[in-house]
Amino acid sequence: MSSDETQDKVLEELRRIREAVEPKPAAAPPPPKSFWEEFRAFLEKRGVIGLALAVIVGGAASKLVTALVNDLLMPILTFFIPEGGWREAALMVGPIRLAVGDFLGALLDFLIISFVVFMIMKQLEKK
Repeated sequence: MSSDETQDKVLEELRRIREAVEPKPAAAPPPPKSFWEEFRAFLEKRGVIGLALAVIVGGAASKLVTALVNDLLMPILTFFIPEGGWREAALMVGPIRLAVGDFLGALLDFLIISFVVFMIMKQLEKK
């Protein structure tokens, strides 16, 4: 090989190296999205729809548990409570009326809902 051919090969190799090393021009930014496309992307990214559905189902579950407590469990328990109106039970401390029955009813609802959620999660974790 002549020195001219060798020099041409070296120059060609240097050009390829320069092309590989030089930064490429940045791609053009995507066109701006419409308001609705951005809003939908936000909902999908943040999982807002799933959260909203969970709140709706949770509200329905709360009503179901309250009905279970009020209509099925409490009629059995009120047999043992002298006056029967356990949710209206109050404790008077001087002029202050503490609605103990309402609080205990809400506490019982919470405990039942927590137990049901615990059992559901326990079953889901098995799979």
